[in-house]
Parts: sequence; structure tokens; C-alpha cells
Amino acid sequence: MSRRESPPPPPPPPQLLGGQGGDCEDRPERTEPLSDSEREIIQDTWGHVYKNCEDVGVSVLIRFFVNFPSAKQYFSQFQDMEDPEEMEQSSQLRQHACRVMNAINTVVENLNDPEKVSSVLALVGKAHAMKHKVEPIYFKILSGVILEVLSEDFPDFFTAEVQLVWTKLMGALYWHVTGAYTEVGWLQVSSSAV
Repeated sequence: MSRRESPPPPPPPPQLLGGQGGDCEDRPERTEPLSDSEREIIQDTWGHVYKNCEDVGVSVLIRFFVNFPSAKQYFSQFQDMEDPEEMEQSSQLRQHACRVMNAINTVVENLNDPEKVSSVLALVGKAHAMKHKVEPIYFKILSGVILEVLSEDFPDFFTAEVQLVWTKLMGALYWHVTGAYTEVGWLQVSSSAV
């Protein structure tokens, strides 16, 4: 159950990973733009991850749901699953894992096209705010889980430097997604998820 009101006037359109946009007191601070070398690091490491995108996505979602079971409330298809092995076999969970990984892939492939990235993340944010009624804090939690899984599953590629760059990217993605929530008039709700 969300607490929303009539949407305020939309903020100026955000630019990917930099520039000034409308701020909301509950939104994180905007990160510095990614440098060319940081974009290259992300794209290079993502190439290794995306070769196994379904399995990696499933690992991410299983860890997310096991460690933060309140997140399952938004998924009627597998909200009652407790066993990670059962989750791993769920075709619905696998489909959602692929959607998550494909959305990240679209962002990574288009890091040099801020308009495209902003558009993709606005669609994701608005759908999760309006249609699915997902509290935005779950995007922050999921970002952390993604970083953990990538670091553990790809230790040769996710060095300390690479992890910092990916953390910066995840912060920017969260900033854009929460911007979409703000645009549709989402009010801050309980962060009992953590």
C-alpha cells in the first residue's frame, strides 16, 4: 500500500550521471559523472557478467529474497517460496532475473547516451512506483546485493578499483530511479525493509 498524492510539477529532465536536476530531500546526492575510463571499466567487466546473465540474475534475486524476505511481497508468483533451491527452479523468478539483467545491460550498453539511459531508468522507476507499488528503498538494497554477487562470482574482474566504479554506477542508477518516483509524486514511506 503506497502513500501517494497528486504529482508535483516534473523536475528538469536528469542527465545521466551528472549535471543538475530537481532534488528531493529524500533522494540521494547526485554522483559525479562517470569518466571515459570508468565507463570502459564498467563495459569491460559487464561483458564477463552478461555471458552468464540468467544465472547471475537468479543468484542476485535469490540472495535479495533470502536476505530481505519483505521484498517478496511484491511478487505474487514466488512470495511464498522460502527455499533457495525452489526459487532457483522458478520460471517466474528466472524471467524476472533476466528482465533485471537486461535492463542493466541496456544501461551499460548506452553509457555514452545519457538520454537513452535516463529514459530506460525513468520507465523502470515509474513502472515500479505506479504499477507495482515497490518502495524505492528496495532499489538501493538490490544495488548492494548486485555488487556483492558480482564481487564474489567474478573476483578476477571485480577488483577494489572496479568495485568502486560499479558502486558509483549503482548510486547513479538509484538516483535516476528515485527521480522517477519523485516525478510521479511518490511520498517517502516506511523503510522497514531493512
